[in-house]
Amino acid sequence: MKEDKMKFPVLKRRRCQLAVFVLMTTTSTVLQAQNKIDLASLTAFQNPSANWHLAGDVRADLNQNNTLILSAGTGILVTQAEEGKHGQDLLSNSSYGDLDLELDYMMAKGSNSGIYLQGRYELQLLDSWSVIIPKAGDNGGIYERWDDSKPEGQKGYEGSAPRQNASRAPGLWQHIKISFQAPRFNTAGQKTENARILRAELNGVVIQENVELSGPTRGALQNTEVASGPLRLQGDHGTVAFRNINLTAYDKPKPELLDIKYAVYKGNYKPEIDYKKLVADTRGSADILSSNVGKLDNEFFTRYTGTLRIKEPGEYSFNLNPAGGNGSIIINNKAVVNTGQRKGKATLSAGDISFELIYAKIYDYVKPGFALSVAGPGIREYLISDANVASGETVDPILINAAVNTNLRSFMDIDTIRVTHAISVGSPLQLHYTYDLDKGMIVQVWRGGFLDATPMWHSRGDGSSRPSGSVLKFGKPIMALQTLNSPDAVWSADTAGSSYKPKGYSLDGNDRPAFRYSIYNTIVNDVTRVIDGNQGFHREISIENPVANLYLLLAEADIIETPSDGLYLVNDKSYYIRIDDAGGVKPVIRSTNGHKELIVPVQKKISYSILF
Repeated sequence: MKEDKMKFPVLKRRRCQLAVFVLMTTTSTVLQAQNKIDLASLTAFQNPSANWHLAGDVRADLNQNNTLILSAGTGILVTQAEEGKHGQDLLSNSSYGDLDLELDYMMAKGSNSGIYLQGRYELQLLDSWSVIIPKAGDNGGIYERWDDSKPEGQKGYEGSAPRQNASRAPGLWQHIKISFQAPRFNTAGQKTENARILRAELNGVVIQENVELSGPTRGALQNTEVASGPLRLQGDHGTVAFRNINLTAYDKPKPELLDIKYAVYKGNYKPEIDYKKLVADTRGSADILSSNVGKLDNEFFTRYTGTLRIKEPGEYSFNLNPAGGNGSIIINNKAVVNTGQRKGKATLSAGDISFELIYAKIYDYVKPGFALSVAGPGIREYLISDANVASGETVDPILINAAVNTNLRSFMDIDTIRVTHAISVGSPLQLHYTYDLDKGMIVQVWRGGFLDATPMWHSRGDGSSRPSGSVLKFGKPIMALQTLNSPDAVWSADTAGSSYKPKGYSLDGNDRPAFRYSIYNTIVNDVTRVIDGNQGFHREISIENPVANLYLLLAEADIIETPSDGLYLVNDKSYYIRIDDAGGVKPVIRSTNGHKELIVPVQKKISYSILF
């Protein structure tokens, strides 16, 4: 038996940049209604060619390139590559400038496609399932630009690789969120600012952030740039499916703050203060909300007043970040953000209305500074104040990279449940998992970065870490092995009556753990390894002495499908379970408490793979 062993894991602190306020683009509350493209027909698109179809369901063949198997119906948009034929791309009828795009897509094995913002700037869609270090041409990459006049080897330039490979396997639904800022032009039509991908998330992790696009990428609809253009889905390279296509256009005029005045007062702020009885330390006017208006560093408050000009009526969201203190906002004589809060909403009519903001500085360990952002109908969240936000309240993430096989004990939160005896197992192949030593269960797997240990190691810490990559969780931690009186018996939520006792783990010559525990008067050996080709994990569970009526819980989900013998699609095509060796017995899909469970009898040994 060996203790936890870490061969000098690579720790990284990543500097947070608050001066550029793009962090609000996709994480903020979106007040404007999303425009969901109706996929009951193809009427949302311009002259769709014959390679585009609608389906009610779709699945891939893991052994067949460029193949998706369609079921009749609507709701899923599919382009199918036909051998010897060159398909055409699909363009939306509507044009867009600043845009948030969110959709699900499914790649066929070996397939290639792309999403073009304004028909000009491509985010690549590719079957990059087993890639360790992705490039600009991999899934989620911003494709390179191209210039035929340059020398060979230099024709392709720029482009942006995703930060990590967050891709899923062919035949699994992947989710992408893109925040795009269109190029800016003056009244003479001259470009004054390049387009940007403000943020892109793939399967729950950020893969692109604040990437400037100097011009259209290779294969653009046109090499000219415009203020608005159509959404374009590539259909001439490979077979791919799309669903749940949601677009949020940001094309409405922003509110303005006019006639800003300020007064800075020494002392602590109290809501019942009568300003007429106070003598200000500093007074003045300003062109923008700013904390740089007084000479005091601590124990002061600043009152800003002015006129808020609303051009687009509707519900607005206000997000106040007062460094080293607190603040409040009053709009049209109504409190929108109360003292001690940071966010608030208000429904505002078009016109000029009164505005008041209080910034109270209390704590001396943070420099003065605040930020106020606004979002509204057709208005992406933006900074209406200056960007003088003190960095004292931010924490540089403490990241652990698994440059070698790495094992780390910590608490691990699985939704609302804290696993107190968790060990996370990291691999330089960028595939990792967390094992619950109290349950003998793999509670999550993920691809990409290993761990963010900030909650555990910053300051006093709380003992927990969290995955840095794209995570696949397996639900509430429960016993992996149990005896059942019948295949229909309820799976117990705890270890009562099982005599479960962890026996720790041993490490092989490559520092990979093998877990052991006793249960039902036998010893269980539990070994999980990365599959060759980086497609997921192979797990083998062996029992030293056979136990009557012993079952292994393989999966729990709302939907479990069987595309082929020994292969199971779990939870709306989120991952695969493949039975490699069950000793001749067959798994059982059963219904219990409104969901499905995949269980299999265990005799001497069972092995299966988690493909994701």
